[in-house]
Amino acid sequence: MTHLDIDPALVTDILIRFLRAEAGKFGFSKAVLGLSGGIDSAVSCALSARAFGPENVLAVMMPYRTSSADSLSDAEAVINMTGVRGMRFDISSMVDGYLDPAQVEDRLRRGNVMARSRMIVLYDQSAAERALVIGTSNKTELLLGYSTQWGDSASALNPLGDLYKHQVYQLAEHLDLPASVREKAPSADLFAGQSDEQELGFSYEEADQILVRLVDRRWREEELVAAGFSSELTTRIVQRIVMNQYKRLPPIVAKLSERTVGWDFRYLRSWRH
Repeated sequence: MTHLDIDPALVTDILIRFLRAEAGKFGFSKAVLGLSGGIDSAVSCALSARAFGPENVLAVMMPYRTSSADSLSDAEAVINMTGVRGMRFDISSMVDGYLDPAQVEDRLRRGNVMARSRMIVLYDQSAAERALVIGTSNKTELLLGYSTQWGDSASALNPLGDLYKHQVYQLAEHLDLPASVREKAPSADLFAGQSDEQELGFSYEEADQILVRLVDRRWREEELVAAGFSSELTTRIVQRIVMNQYKRLPPIVAKLSERTVGWDFRYLRSWRH
């Protein structure tokens, strides 16, 4: 096994138990998630179906008018395979209701509005279903800051947050997800032709090999370069980790009292149990 390889059967079992245990602490036994047709949301969907039962999982497809038709067909294939309940809600009028009057043309801003609009839908369905929102952001994305704060990075429980992209692919194969989902280029599908790796400027494979050594193995930058990794790419990735730390933190509260939320009042969510 390499630095990145996992035992997918064991990890699947751990994550199913994680979802059941954490949701159960608060009396929840149902889940809702956004299903894009991509590999991350497909894996979260399959895990949730096994954890809660397909009838207790609502997978919401939320296309925008420029979304790929293939994304919808892939999402539907995952719904059919897992047996979960599916719902489709077109966010175009919701998004354009803000973007058009505000005259937002910047693609990054437009994409962030789409991601946050989708989370509005998910959290409303969470209230309607009395279900927890399940996350779909993997460890690679979280470390690189390649997610929208209060958008696709928001969730109540995230089974993928400690799995690198390579490991998500391993789980997807183990869970026997549709080949069309496993084999297509990663994309947030925010606009036509959008590609994660094109936007990042490097591949997930390259990033994972550096990240697992930097984060999990605690290698120094000079050790990575000595081992043959690109100095330029290593520096870029380190800079992304540092500059996006704010996305991985809850809102920072100014400390004024003896016990402050997030500082010295930091009980686990199950602290009264």
